[in-house]
Amino acid sequence: MDSIERDTVEWPIWSTTARLVVTRPDALDAAHGLVLRRLAAVDAVASRFRADSEISRVNAGGAGSYQVSPLLAELVEVALDAARSTDGDVDPTLGEALQAIGYDRDIDQVRAGGAVPPPSPSPSASPSASPSRGGTRVVVRHRPNWRHVRLDGRTLSVPAGTVLDLGATAKAHAADLCARQVAAELGVGVLVSLGGDIATAGPAPDGGWRVLVQDGPEEPACTVGLPAGHAIATSSTLRRRWRFDGRSVHHVIDPSTGRPAEPVWRTVTVAAPRCVTANTLTTAAMVRGTAARSWLAGIPVPARLVSAGGDVIAIGGWPQQEVAA
Repeated sequence: MDSIERDTVEWPIWSTTARLVVTRPDALDAAHGLVLRRLAAVDAVASRFRADSEISRVNAGGAGSYQVSPLLAELVEVALDAARSTDGDVDPTLGEALQAIGYDRDIDQVRAGGAVPPPSPSPSASPSASPSRGGTRVVVRHRPNWRHVRLDGRTLSVPAGTVLDLGATAKAHAADLCARQVAAELGVGVLVSLGGDIATAGPAPDGGWRVLVQDGPEEPACTVGLPAGHAIATSSTLRRRWRFDGRSVHHVIDPSTGRPAEPVWRTVTVAAPRCVTANTLTTAAMVRGTAARSWLAGIPVPARLVSAGGDVIAIGGWPQQEVAA
């Protein structure tokens, strides 16, 4: 734990940095304890990198129906909602695709030890040619997707060949859960940041929450004001990168190809009432590539896109002026 100010604490988690800010310094220790316990619970059920996690046991069990914990059922439902709202661009069944490019361990271990060879295709997957989003033909594998996953209360049913990965939504939803719990139990304003996923709840400080949007010291920077109870999320093709099979890859998978999405955008940032909503939109925008700009503008939401060349595009009322913190 690294205390920054009387109202702020930071610590490492999930190969990123957690940051907790409260509007009343005397509540910081209690808030920190609540957040730590909530994040530990999420990790215990949803981490694909823990052999003892609940989702790992489901993945290892193969096809069938499982009675899962209330928390895992909640996280799966959130993931399926994200898939429905993006027409499958955010898909919780991409675990096998991530394993196939070496993302089978924590990202720091992947970078340190190199990637493992891709596994053989499962019997449920068969190759074929299909048009990509850019019009060229690529090889895709027909595999189970989110539409084949069923959740009835706490009964989770998965088909053969399914490796669930909730990484696209679980962290953002955890930020929402933590912020709401701290505000409800302690009666304070709170900001919870888990890497690029930031949620707030309760009353904001005077002038709102000030948030720096910047994915690295050399990247374009913008400081924005976040109203009470709102959230912001950033998806990036810059941070979670590693070498695999002689080339650089990243963790945002295009479900139509099962490969990393074309890096049209360096980062996409969205503000929304919930962090998981913002993160769902940023992830889908990464997958949609050049179509993301018009898609986000049509929702509409405040959004900031940084192109592969470093150009900044602000839409939906996002502040036009780029300023450093």
